[in-house]
Amino acid sequence: MASLSTLCTLLGYTRQAFYGYKQHQIQEVFEAEIIVQEVLKHRELQPRLGTRKLLVMMQDFVKEHHINLGRDALFGLLREHNLLIRKRTRRKAQTTFSKHWYKKYKNLVRSFEPLAPNLLWVSDITYITVADSFAYLSLITDAYSRKVVGFYLSQTLEATGCIRALQMALNNCDDTTNLIHHSDRGVQYCCSDYVKLLEDHNIQISMTENGDPLENAIAERVNGILKDELLHEQYNSFQEAQKSVAKAISVYNSLRPHSSCNMLTPQVAHQQKGVLKKHWKNYHKQKEVVMAAP
Repeated sequence: MASLSTLCTLLGYTRQAFYGYKQHQIQEVFEAEIIVQEVLKHRELQPRLGTRKLLVMMQDFVKEHHINLGRDALFGLLREHNLLIRKRTRRKAQTTFSKHWYKKYKNLVRSFEPLAPNLLWVSDITYITVADSFAYLSLITDAYSRKVVGFYLSQTLEATGCIRALQMALNNCDDTTNLIHHSDRGVQYCCSDYVKLLEDHNIQISMTENGDPLENAIAERVNGILKDELLHEQYNSFQEAQKSVAKAISVYNSLRPHSSCNMLTPQVAHQQKGVLKKHWKNYHKQKEVVMAAP
């Protein structure tokens, strides 16, 4: 059998180069293992956290360990270990009933972009599967920071859940002077008790007009994040769902970086003012510009 020196000579390598290559391979395997373990640690609290968010959250970790880790490399590593997140398919429940006799309001926020917290709140209701039925999660989100400022999980679609979510948001807000509340035209948001609570706090009322999800895009996006990343597909009991919702919203607000808020967590972004950089492209606006071009 040829010696290592002979093989290296035939291949045009030195022994030092061969051992350097082996050491490099060992180092790559070691780095991959500790990256995977760090990913799994983050996924304990955020089991469906996406790759781009993981990369942001792991920056201090990779610097501390002197690891050169880019987006494509992390995607490849997660794919190799079957850790990429796949989109869920769900049963759907109707949450918006807009054919009612209550007053409906104009959309005041078509081109409005808040530059501070508590200038625009967006509201929506989403559903969660509990046993063979649904529970309904009312959410109020600050449009500037993307922080969930009020929430309530109900067993029915009565307006009580939305009212309690709004009361939570109001209890944590010192100044509603310039605040706009935006929602769809569902009966829960148009009913007398909900409108009165807004008017008692001098909050302007804004609603969608055409049934287009883009008219309430921020609220829809937060719904999606919570359901796709932080909540289970189904719960065995309403009590179990309640605990999970509270935990999920706490994790979302305090731990998950948001691409619409310069990769800050909503909790940190809620303490800011001024323009927050968006780390995504608005393809809808780009399409509008292309269609309007001569």
